[in-house]
Formats: sequence, structure tokens, C-alpha cells
Amino acid sequence: MERRHFLLVSAAVASLPRRGGAQPPAKSVRIGWLTAQRPPSLVPYVQAFRSSLAELGFVEGTNLAIDFRYGDDDRSRVRGLAEELARLPVDLLVVQGEAVLELRDAALPVPIVYAYSGDPVAAGLAKSLARPNAGMTGLTYLGTELNGKRLELLLEMMPRVRRVALLANPAYPGESGERANSEAAAGRMGLDVRHVPARTSDELAAAFERMTRDGVQAISLFADSFAVQNRDRIVAYAMDRRIPVVSSWPVFAEAGALCAYGPRLVDSYRRLAYYADRVLRGTAPADLPIEQPTTIETIVNLKTAAALGVKVPESVLVRANRVIGAS
Repeated sequence: MERRHFLLVSAAVASLPRRGGAQPPAKSVRIGWLTAQRPPSLVPYVQAFRSSLAELGFVEGTNLAIDFRYGDDDRSRVRGLAEELARLPVDLLVVQGEAVLELRDAALPVPIVYAYSGDPVAAGLAKSLARPNAGMTGLTYLGTELNGKRLELLLEMMPRVRRVALLANPAYPGESGERANSEAAAGRMGLDVRHVPARTSDELAAAFERMTRDGVQAISLFADSFAVQNRDRIVAYAMDRRIPVVSSWPVFAEAGALCAYGPRLVDSYRRLAYYADRVLRGTAPADLPIEQPTTIETIVNLKTAAALGVKVPESVLVRANRVIGAS
């Protein structure tokens, strides 16, 4: 996404009022939460969404009910689950992750707010960040410019690294922008980056073979649902060859990546509650610009660092928002 466009949309979003101590809604409401993922990795984000809704006047068991539907990593189930929720009926669908891609042309009789990790424009969810498709809007936590910063952080911890694999799902909307940013940053830093695409289990196995053959010294893992589903496999491959993985979301650092540098997702899901509040109180989704990340966090895994023989500089540790394995 162009920086000028980002600044214009950020200004538009900043002008939206942020509620505090909001009055309860005039009537009870029912929300459908829908995702193609499994429940465990989303627990902190569901909690953040719920607590923020409560602050906005929506209290479960009093004036709010939430019905949850999980696709268990099968996107083909999403459309049916969405139709099921619409029949209940619910007043609003809150859609997490790539499940929203299955609903672009669903014409459901229910407004949608979403938290999506890709580029909404490239994915066909909006004409621009300021102009969402009718009936749906929300947040993206894609920060293309963060990819270069992630490589800088990798070099700060491991200055001898020179050959880095960009392991990415090429079918992911926004992947080309992340790749371009990574390659431009790598050129400035003197890194040799190798784009390694993988969108299926078989392609991931081939990617492992290619990275071994190329002698890569680190992996920059582009975050999406495919990467989340295969995080343990990717980290196991890397640790077996004593090379670090860096990515953007906490779940990767928790799985054993050396570090994660990216959007503070808990804050994004708190903000998602604000979007739900606005729509439930009558604002049309198309009148709410899509918002990008506003807070960034650094997570360092010292257990992984020790296993790789990496001494993480104090300059990195003092900036980290969270350190896994700290004594």
C-alpha cells in the first residue's frame, strides 16, 4: 500500500471518535464470531475483543450474546457456517482472518466487520482503504514496511547472516508487497535474499529442500494462515539446521522462532470491538475506513537463542516488549 494512501486513511480513522464509558445499546444484540482457524491460537484475541466490548457497554449475559463458529483450518466450511449464523439470526458477523475472503460475494443479510492480515484492496475486499466494499469493513494488520525492519533486527542479533530465505505463500494477498519491501531493504543491508514460495504441504517440503540446497542462514517467514498452520514444522526444520526464523506475530515466537516483530494483535482486536460497536449502533460499514496497525511489538525467544548459540544484544532486549525464556 502506498505510504501517501496510508497517511490519508490514518488521518481519516484518527478523526473517528473513540468511545469511553459508552452507554449500553438500546436493545440486546447477538454477534456471530467466525473464523477458518482453530480456537487455541485465538484465545488472547477473543479475550481482548470481549473485554473491549464490555467497556463499550456490551455485556455478555446482559445485553450481548456471542455465537462462535470455527472452521478448524478448513476454509471450505466458512460459507456454510456464515449462513448458519445468519439464520439464527445474528445482528453482526465478526470475521477473523482469511475466512473473510470466502464471504466477498456471499451477499449475506448481515453486516460484517473483520480483522484480516492481508491487503484488503489486493484481496478484493475494498476499492481502497477509505472505500470498503458495501456491507463489510474492519482492520488489516498487514504492515508491508515492517519486513525491512525485521531483517534489520535479525542482523542486529546475528550480524554474520548474509543469505536469507523469504518463505512465503504466493497466493496470499499482499505477499508481493512484502517481498518487494524485503528485497529493497536487503539490498541496502547487503543481504542475499531468496524468495521461496510454498502454498501447500508438498510445496513446503520442496521449499525445505531448496533452502537446504541454497545454504540459507536464516528464514524470514511471511505471516498468514498457512504459515500459522505449519509453524511447528517450519521451526523444527530451522532448528534442525540451527538457523533462525523471524516473523511478525507472537504465535511464531511462541512456537520457537528467534523473534517476532509486527503489529500488536491484541490491540487490533480491541480496536475491532470499536468497529463492532459502531456498526451495531447504526453506522454503515462502508462509512468506516479500513484501519492499519498503530502499535508494533517485539518478542524475543531466549530459549531459541540459546539453542542456536546466539547472544541477543542488550540493545535488542531493552526494546523487547516480551522476552520468552527470561530467567
